[in-house]
Amino acid sequence: MVETRIKPHLQAVAEQAQRAEQTRIYRRNQVFGVLIVAAAILAYWLFHTNPRWIFTPGWWRP
Repeated sequence: MVETRIKPHLQAVAEQAQRAEQTRIYRRNQVFGVLIVAAAILAYWLFHTNPRWIFTPGWWRP
């Protein structure tokens, strides 16, 4: 059976702070994951497109 009791205030505050920190780390990891996926899509697009669309003739000359 689940024990239902009121937690001490300091314990409740500490749990909320820990949960907030875990949420922050989770969101940060989500952002890194999205950036990695976006970079992979961009790299795939760059390597599988017509090179003349990216590097037009004479692009290295001023």
